[in-house]
Amino acid sequence: MTHYQKYTWVCTGDCDALIEYTIKDGFGWPNGVMQLTCPCNSRCTLVSVEDATIPYTDTPLTKEEPMEESTVTTTPIPESYNSNLLVTYKVIRGYSDAEYATDKVTSIEWDLHNGRQSQKRVTTLLSQIDTVRDIITEAYADSDDQETLRSIAEALDIALTRDVEWSATIEVSGTIQLDLLADSDTDVEQEIYDNLYVDSQNGNIEIVDTEVCNVREN
Repeated sequence: MTHYQKYTWVCTGDCDALIEYTIKDGFGWPNGVMQLTCPCNSRCTLVSVEDATIPYTDTPLTKEEPMEESTVTTTPIPESYNSNLLVTYKVIRGYSDAEYATDKVTSIEWDLHNGRQSQKRVTTLLSQIDTVRDIITEAYADSDDQETLRSIAEALDIALTRDVEWSATIEVSGTIQLDLLADSDTDVEQEIYDNLYVDSQNGNIEIVDTEVCNVREN
């Protein structure tokens, strides 16, 4: 019986291709070295190797099974669509003056596609940078090579920070102006409890909770 192996690869580049090879024994990758380059010139990663051998049987077919008809659904092309149509559009460049360009629909389509692929790549890279930041932050304090970790952080524009929980006691004094005719029943202590709060002028300091205690009228 001839044995076959199915190799499944995935492209690591922007095309995200899934590539499968079914190869007869003796014609696979020699010496266990299995490397593949995608048509987009990116390196492929081997996902799995499976036995694809079809076992032989002496049992004759008693009934011919009809082949299933597959229906391919295609998106209809609108009659108004013209890939060579010239379109004038506004080029957005932040807050600079408006700029207008004219190009074919097909060129704009490719620009939009490449933009989506670039955004997808950026999202992936940002996620990987976040993972590197977490690794560096966790290992930095006990590392024997903090200089290398700092170099990696600087190369990826990673800020090495850590959150420190803190608490503080503040003694506050002040005055409150009351109308002797209209505010004769004002509860001064309650007014202070309801309206006094703490703020920070340092963007790195976050006020999580504030509790006003021991208000008294002198």
